[in-house]
Amino acid sequence: FQAEDGIRDFCLSRGLGDVYKRQDFSLVDEIYHPDYKALDAYSGVEVNLEADKEVASTLGDLLISTHPVVLLEDENFLRIHRYNRHLGAEIFASVTTAITYKDGLIITQQTEVEELDCDPSEGQDWNWEDYE
Repeated sequence: FQAEDGIRDFCLSRGLGDVYKRQDFSLVDEIYHPDYKALDAYSGVEVNLEADKEVASTLGDLLISTHPVVLLEDENFLRIHRYNRHLGAEIFASVTTAITYKDGLIITQQTEVEELDCDPSEGQDWNWEDYE
């Protein structure tokens, strides 16, 4: 099992939104390093894996996320992009996440969130209902 293959399969086939909604973290437990740390993009607080799962569980009730698109990937690094929409509101964000690996497992994650002033699905071949 290679982490980069696992995260690619995980992100593209299931999508982060599915994990948020189902709160099934079994694959997350397999591909994240025990010393994982991340800076939460919304709160600015450093989190470990268990705290990050809590954040993800909360976001599942608040957001719809598109499937991530891989922007850059090698054996030590992965950069993905997706869009978020707040449920019940016309608030949209562009989300880019950089992931680094240690011993084949995800050790750090940094996410940048940029609020958008328009719906990113407009003029595209997808809509938000595809991800609900």
